[in-house]
Amino acid sequence: MIEDQILYEDNHLIAINKLPGQITQGDKTGDPCLADLVKAFIKERDNKPGQVYCGVIHRLDRPVSGVVLLAKTSKALSRMVEKVRTREFEKHYWAVVKNAPPQPAGALENWLVKNEERNKSYVFGTARPNAKLARLEYREIAVSDGGYHLLDINLHTGRHHQIRCQLANIGCPIKGDLKYGAPRSNDDGSISLHARRISFEHPVTHLQITIEAPCPSIEKMFPNLQ
Repeated sequence: MIEDQILYEDNHLIAINKLPGQITQGDKTGDPCLADLVKAFIKERDNKPGQVYCGVIHRLDRPVSGVVLLAKTSKALSRMVEKVRTREFEKHYWAVVKNAPPQPAGALENWLVKNEERNKSYVFGTARPNAKLARLEYREIAVSDGGYHLLDINLHTGRHHQIRCQLANIGCPIKGDLKYGAPRSNDDGSISLHARRISFEHPVTHLQITIEAPCPSIEKMFPNLQ
């Protein structure tokens, strides 16, 4: 299965189109994580006798799909983590919402506070203790026959549940996202949020790399999407 999910691979990096329900890194559930599945696949495919290295550069929430970039060397990991930290790592998401946003395009800037017990973030308009500044830009790119709106999200900061809670805050909860106000779940337990595209300078070759992840379920909802 992992072989079918590979979007890009070289000696330093591998990009996977994560499926809803998969976890990027190991957690308390003990379920197999993407990093371990990739390690096992590379070990078998390349017939490696020793340990396979696979470092997690960034993560996606469990119900979210889309492109996840992993490092095949510790040098690539440290360099890419620094790019994420300094925002030299561009991330675009697709989000399907039932309600139209207040404007067809705009920027959202809020302060987010994470509640660990509820595993949920809350939006505030001003700074306060433990709050982190969250910024994103959005634009509506399609409307389905069923009245759903597809938003392209340019994520400028990577806060806990950032897109989910910021869109809910403007009256646009993501389809299937019960935690943030959607009226019903998706049949497969996913939410209709997809990491569509990442762009970055390669940590070794310094070439500009752009990786896109297809999403058949969203593409089917919006057949006229260009």
